[in-house]
Amino acid sequence: MAQQNADQVADWTGESGERWVAYQARLDAMMAVFGHAAIEAAAPAEGERVLDVGCGAGASSLDLAARVGARGHVLGVDISEPLIGRARALAPQDTPVLFQVADASSAELPEGTFDILFSRFGVMFFGDPTGAFSHMRRALKPGGRVAFVCWRGMAENDWVRLPIAAIKGIIPPTAPPDPETPGPFSFGDRGRVARILTAAGFNDIAIAPFDASIAFGEGATRDAAIDDAVEMTFEVGPLARALADQPDDIRARASAAVRAAFAGRPGDRSVMIDGATWIVTAHNPIS
Repeated sequence: MAQQNADQVADWTGESGERWVAYQARLDAMMAVFGHAAIEAAAPAEGERVLDVGCGAGASSLDLAARVGARGHVLGVDISEPLIGRARALAPQDTPVLFQVADASSAELPEGTFDILFSRFGVMFFGDPTGAFSHMRRALKPGGRVAFVCWRGMAENDWVRLPIAAIKGIIPPTAPPDPETPGPFSFGDRGRVARILTAAGFNDIAIAPFDASIAFGEGATRDAAIDDAVEMTFEVGPLARALADQPDDIRARASAAVRAAFAGRPGDRSVMIDGATWIVTAHNPIS
């Protein structure tokens, strides 16, 4: 677990974190519908305390803070120094939120303090997810609740399915990762998620599908929107890694293929793609 988490910290403090900061506004806009669905499932009330795990640049933390109000409090934690720096810069003064660079799976958290453990796409990267959730559960009050959103399978999510399918035959295929390897899709199996939370001591576990059509590329014209989608695909996500060491001619062929894939999606000044997630809720037992 220590090495896997160390690899994640190095990645998100370095290249991945910097890229997400560069595309923060567009990525947060793309993920907003999923974050809002998870917040509705969490149902934060005025005066409650929330731990936001993997808070990124703080969009979900600020939304939660608006719900809990001045008498409440939100602690947003993330392993990425660049993203926490961005979150602190974006947070208005007097907002009841604190941002902290920390690994929630092992950080010292105040026991029995929080009403809600929340995450928007931040819990799929733990090397030992059962151990991580066991650790975080201790920070919840008895009867406290969990609400998070995570991606379903890669094949159900156009933001990775379309470009990866498009470059098939252009670069040598790589072996698919172990579905339980920490990463965006490691919680795609509903049964695995339920087993992790059960083993970590939670009850009343509910896992419901939530799908949405999202604008992945945007621009003043349809062509500009497609170009934007291709650019973001090459900068953020699995395709960026797959093409990192490829020569210019291969990258050019891949770009043309990915552009054709996105051109097949609907949209006027955008490229609309399908996103598939789980909304997960659970409770910390009262005794």
